[in-house]
Parts: sequence; C-alpha cells; structure tokens
Amino acid sequence: MTENQIMEKEVDTIILDLLNLHSDEVSVDTQNFLDLLKFSLSLNTMEKKRVVDAAPTLSQFQFDELIKVFTEERDKFKELAKEHPDDIKKLVAKQQSEWIALWDLYKSELENQSIESENKSKIDDIKASLGL
Repeated sequence: MTENQIMEKEVDTIILDLLNLHSDEVSVDTQNFLDLLKFSLSLNTMEKKRVVDAAPTLSQFQFDELIKVFTEERDKFKELAKEHPDDIKKLVAKQQSEWIALWDLYKSELENQSIESENKSKIDDIKASLGL
C-alpha cells in the first residue's frame, strides 16, 4: 500500500467519523455520502470541508439533496470522460491531492484544539494555585 493510499484511508476515517455526527433524526448512508463527497470533482477542499463541518446540523432534506446533486455530478462527469478523458484524469488527480489537503486541515485543527485545551488546563492550574 502506498503512502497516498494510507493517507487517503486516514482522511476517510476522519471524515466518516465527522459525518456520523449527524442528527439521530437523519437517516443517511454515511459511507456512500463519503464516497460521493470524496470523488466530487466540482467541489474544492474548502467546500468539502464546509459540507463535513455542517454535517451535524444538516437536515434529512439537505442530505438527500446533496446526495442527489453529487450523484448527478458523478453521472455527468462519467459522460464527459468519454469525450475528454485526459481532462477528467487531471481533475481526478487534483481531487486526490485535495483530499489529502483536507486531512492536513483537520489534523491542524485537532492539534490546535489540543494545544488550546492544554493551555486552558495550565491557566486553570495557575488560577487554582493562586486561589482564584
């Protein structure tokens, strides 16, 4: 397994965990949604991140509409691939590198959250030692 494949699996795991934070009232196949989102050729890294970040607040209707749009997009790109295979290959390569970039964004966020939590803990310890 190549390093990119390992990184893609890590990204998939992180994103799937975040997608699973959706409301209990929403029924969505998160693995399918992940696949549709991951291989979307029209969304850039930040747009995909916004979708993932919004997952906990998305309604059933919003998930259903996104699935419909991503599925239609996939079908249209499959048709375009017949006429413009080289262009689609370039888009797929770009999508793969952007998926890894998404991992970098979340990794950085998690590290920042950890540092903030550690700093807050230190501040609380100092306040407690000062009797505040």
